Amino acid sequence: MKSRVPKQFQGGSQDMNSMIHQARKMQDQITALQEDIEQRTFDATAGGGAVAVTVTGKKTIQSITLKPEVVDPEDIEMLQDLIISAVNEAIANVEETTENEMSKITGGVALPGLF
Repeated sequence: MKSRVPKQFQGGSQDMNSMIHQARKMQDQITALQEDIEQRTFDATAGGGAVAVTVTGKKTIQSITLKPEVVDPEDIEMLQDLIISAVNEAIANVEETTENEMSKITGGVALPGLF
């Protein structure tokens, strides 16, 4: 049985070297983007701005701001829900930004384990 080599792999080591160079360049771009995103902050609000959350690109909470009128000792559950909602939205913003900017580098090809 004869195996066929795809055309992009035919032609010797020059094509392979070019592919390796492109892969390294893409890896460097991905690493730089990941480092850049980790340095950024992402904001989200809930309850019409009653709760504001800032998270870092590493998905750690940097700050939570509560408007005094949202703090009701009789309704702690609502406050908890607003905080959870704002935190989840901020984390989703990090993930969406990462995915969008990463797809610019990878050309939309999903690379498992990178993000």
